[in-house]
Amino acid sequence: MTAPLTIAAVLREAAAKLVPVCDPPQFEAEALLSHVLEKNRAHLRAWPERELSSEQAVRFLALLERRARGEPTAYLTGSREFWSREFRVTREVLIPRPETELLVDLALERLPVERPVRVLDLGTGSGALAVTLALERPLAEVTAVDACPRALEVARGNALRMSAANVRFVLSDWFSAIPETEFDLIVSNPPYVAAEDPHLQENGLPFEPIAALAAGTDGLDAIRRIVPAALFRLAPGGALLLEHGYDQGAAVQDLLAEAGFRAVVTHADLQGHPRVTLGGV
Repeated sequence: MTAPLTIAAVLREAAAKLVPVCDPPQFEAEALLSHVLEKNRAHLRAWPERELSSEQAVRFLALLERRARGEPTAYLTGSREFWSREFRVTREVLIPRPETELLVDLALERLPVERPVRVLDLGTGSGALAVTLALERPLAEVTAVDACPRALEVARGNALRMSAANVRFVLSDWFSAIPETEFDLIVSNPPYVAAEDPHLQENGLPFEPIAALAAGTDGLDAIRRIVPAALFRLAPGGALLLEHGYDQGAAVQDLLAEAGFRAVVTHADLQGHPRVTLGGV
């Protein structure tokens, strides 16, 4: 960085450094600087001439170097927004994605506000799905499952910070530790990337937990485990909602239909890609 170390100058040079890594680079540079200064983006834009202290500059440069090497901003700042809430994330959990908000939309359509319902979130990770559904439906009893103890710690922390008291967390390999309970809705954003997919080496994915990303040669191993077991854990009129890859909609529909699910339908995300498939009982 060159003197003076004003907010404007720091952001300008940082954005130039991040051009090969992310788009838009200005947005990522602002996120890192907001984290270091503990100020929001509005502050950065309102006071561009303000100078950083030497300590702030050192911290920012360190984060910038890590981001330039591909480490995701969410891990550097320790948080990611999902459904207009800030969720804490660590490298033990998958970073919540905007496309997963489609799961929330579809789930809320099926969950009444005025009466208790039972919801199961399989592979909860950061707890983004479970906590969001619990907060949006306070009468719901939400069970959040993950096979990774450290992921469950992150999810519990998010629930505690957001006062989502109607979520319980269970260490379980999918359904293995779940009692024979009937749920009104089961949701899951399971791993669905093919193990040899070259995209796993791009866009910061090497920094994310591989177990939360990849599932066998075609990416469907986790979904194959979830679908038949879910059928017998749903109450009459219940449904299973699964997020999947943009090119897996037809395959997931077939798996649901073969297992005995009815009214199987796939929904597209905001980019127009098939993203979530629903099956009812």
